[in-house]
This record gives sequence, structure tokens and C-alpha cells, in this order.
Amino acid sequence: MEVSKITRTCPEKEIYNELLKLDGKHILELGCGAAELTRTIATEGFERHVMAAEVDEIQHNKNLLITDLDNVTFQLAGAESIPASDDIFDVVFMFKSLHHVPVELMGQALQEIQRVLKPDGLAYISEPLFAGDFNELLRLFHDEEEVRKAALLAIKKAVNIGMFALVSETFFNLPLVFENFNDFETKVIKATHTEYRLSDEVYKQVQNLFIKQKTGKFTAPIRVNLLKAN
Repeated sequence: MEVSKITRTCPEKEIYNELLKLDGKHILELGCGAAELTRTIATEGFERHVMAAEVDEIQHNKNLLITDLDNVTFQLAGAESIPASDDIFDVVFMFKSLHHVPVELMGQALQEIQRVLKPDGLAYISEPLFAGDFNELLRLFHDEEEVRKAALLAIKKAVNIGMFALVSETFFNLPLVFENFNDFETKVIKATHTEYRLSDEVYKQVQNLFIKQKTGKFTAPIRVNLLKAN
């Protein structure tokens, strides 16, 4: 879809709540990061049981300090090797994380998702498009065009070979808000899952583009593929 034709801007929870029924379900989130969406999923409903996996050991150790989510289990794991039995989850989430899986392991990650899903279980995979004002800022020091393309191709291949059936494809703009450049630097440039090394020149370019935006408000166009396990 052309980015200019995406008219809806909303938090991601609006999208997954429209597409999925999560109450009473066993749920896996792969690449949970700082567990913001994990918390929302776990607490905005009833009888939800969540395993939240993160491959970044620093962030995982921080997640282990969370004490008020009794229905969440945190695991140190990547999508390509999920520490769970076959046919155990009703829903698997990947929020903007498939493109962080090494390209050569993306197919294996999707095989793992199919393995741990119950028959007819659903995989919700959201991926950023290579467009939008946030992408223009990010690409100054981290160009994700090729890995995002690879993630889409991996999804298409998994559907084409019959691993999954495509239930729906949804597009929306995700709002991203930063208090100031320091907030952006902390959350993005200094994120522990990736080591970014910016030259002084590039750092200044990023800072200037951020300041030029003035409000600290950005949007990222997102594609959501909802897949049913075969």
C-alpha cells in the first residue's frame, strides 16, 4: 500500500484488539523490549497468560525486576529458538521485531512460531514500512530497508509454502512521541538491543533533524499481517 493512502493513526493496541480476542488465551510475545505492550496485553482483560521473550540480555534482566505482572513469564530467547512445547499458544505477537531477527534465521523463526501455536492459532506480526518521518530520522544512522524487505519476503514465503494462511493485512500510522532529543537518544540511539556508533557529524545531523521537527511527535507507517497456523 502507498503510505499516502494510510489514513488511520492510532496506538497499536487498537489494531490488535480489533483483530484478536485475547481473554482466556495463552499468549507469546517475541521481542518484548521493555514490556510496555506486554503490560497492556496482560492487564487489559481477563485470564490472559503471557510469555514475554526478549533476546537482549540487558533488557531481559530489567524485565525480571517487574513484580506486578503475575500472569507474565519473562524468558531470555530469540524467535528462532522458542523455549516452549509444541501447540501451546493461542496467539503469538511480534511487534516490529521480525526484521531484527538475522535474515538467515527469519524462516526458522516463523517455523518456530508455527510449531508453538495451537492448530488454527494466530500470529500477529507488525512491521514498519520504510517510510515516514521517524524512518527518515532513523535511517541517518541505521538504515533498515533491506532487513524490512527480508521480513516481508519471509512472511510471504511462509504463506506461499502453506505454513500459514493469511487472514488479513492491515495498515496504520503509529504515533511516536519523545519529550525532547535526550529522550529520543535514550530510547533509540542508546537502546541496548543494538549498538549504534554515530560519528560526531552524523550525531549532529540526527539532532538537527529532530529539532527541526519541533514537536517531538513522529509517525511510523506499520503493516500488520495476521496469520493462521496450518
